[in-house]
Amino acid sequence: MSHCSGYSDPSSFAEDGPEVLDEEGTQEDLEYKLKGLIDLTLDKSAKTRQAALEGIKNALASRMLYEFILERRMTLTDSIERCLKKGKSDEQRAAAALASVLCIQLGPGIESEEVLKTLGPVLKKIICDGTASIQARQTCATCFGVCCFIATDDITELYSTLQCLENIFTKSYLKEKDSNVICSTPNTALHISSLLAWTLLLTICPLSEVKKKLEMHVHKLPSLLSSDDVNMRIAAGESLALLFELARGMESDFFYEDMESLTQMLRALATDGNKHRAKVDKRKQRSVFRDILRAVEERDFPTETVKFGPERMYIDCWVKKRTYDTFKEILGSGMQYHLQSNEFLRNVFELGPPVMLDAATLKTMKISRFERHLYNSAAFKARTKARSKCRDKRADVGEFF
Repeated sequence: MSHCSGYSDPSSFAEDGPEVLDEEGTQEDLEYKLKGLIDLTLDKSAKTRQAALEGIKNALASRMLYEFILERRMTLTDSIERCLKKGKSDEQRAAAALASVLCIQLGPGIESEEVLKTLGPVLKKIICDGTASIQARQTCATCFGVCCFIATDDITELYSTLQCLENIFTKSYLKEKDSNVICSTPNTALHISSLLAWTLLLTICPLSEVKKKLEMHVHKLPSLLSSDDVNMRIAAGESLALLFELARGMESDFFYEDMESLTQMLRALATDGNKHRAKVDKRKQRSVFRDILRAVEERDFPTETVKFGPERMYIDCWVKKRTYDTFKEILGSGMQYHLQSNEFLRNVFELGPPVMLDAATLKTMKISRFERHLYNSAAFKARTKARSKCRDKRADVGEFF
C-alpha cells in the first residue's frame, strides 16, 4: 500500500491556504509542510515546482516565520534562482513573488542583502530580456524594486536599480513625432510596474538624487496621462503627485512652469465622461484624479485610515500611500497580519514595536469561517431587500405617471 504524505501535493497548501493551519493546526504542522514544499521546488515537474513556490509564498505572506526562514534562506534563495533561470513564465512569476515575500520576512540586514546580491542580476536580466514573457518581466520589476527598497545598503546599487527601471518605463513617454494619445502595447503593463517600483525607490533616495530625477522626469511624466490605458494614466498621475510632494518637501516654493496645462489635464481626467471608456474605468479614474488634482493644486492629501487588530494607521501622504500600496499588492490579505507583527513594516510606517496581545484578546478578534459566512449572508440579504424596495418605489412612480 502506497503512502501519500501531507506535503506531497503542493497544491493542497496553495488552495487551502494558511488559514486552515491557523484554525486547525500548529506551528509544527506548518513547518513540516513547508519543509516538504521547499523540497518540491527541486521537482522535475514545472507545475509541481510552481505550486510549491506559491504554497511557500502564501505561508510567508500570512505568518511571521523569521526563525524558520533564517535557517533555510540559502536553500530558498538557490531554489528561487534556479526557477528564475530555468523556468517559464508562470514559474518565474511565482519565484519572483516568493523572493519579494522572503525579503519582507527577513527585513533589512545582511541576510536580505545576500538574497538581493544573488537574485538581483537574474531579475535584472529577465526585466531587460525582450524575449521573456511580459508577465514574468512585470513581476520581476516589482520584485527588484521591493527587494532593493528593503535590502540595499549600497547607494550605487540603488542608483543602478533606478536606472534599470527608468530604461523600461520611459519607453512609454510621448515622442515628438507621436500623436496626442499614447496607444497601449503588450509592454504597457511592464512599464506600469517599472514606473511604480521606480517611484517607490525614489522615496528612499538622497535629496540630491531626487532633485536630479525631478528635473529629468517632471516635464515628461505628464505625457503618460494621455495613454489609452487607465492603469497607466493612474500610475502616472500618482507618481506625479508623489514627485510634487517630494519637490515641495525640499523647496516649499517649488515652481512648475506648465502648472496651468497640467491642472487642465488633471481636471479633465477627474471629470472624464468619454463614452468610449468603460464605466468602471471612468469611475476608478475620476476618484483617483480628484485626489491627484487636490495634491497638485492645493497641496492636500485625503487621509486614509487602515485598521488592523486593535490598532490603526493613517496614510496621510503620497509617499506613505505608494509604500502601503506596494506591500499590500504583494502580501494581499496578509498585510494586516504583517502590520501587526512584522518589525520591518512597523518601522517603515513608524508604528513602534509590535503590540503584545494575550490569547483571549486574539480569540475575540478572530472571526470563524462560519461566523464570516453568516455575516456575508446577512449583508447580502440586506442589500437584496434594499434593492427590492428601491425597485418597488420606482414601479409605484411609473404607475402614478
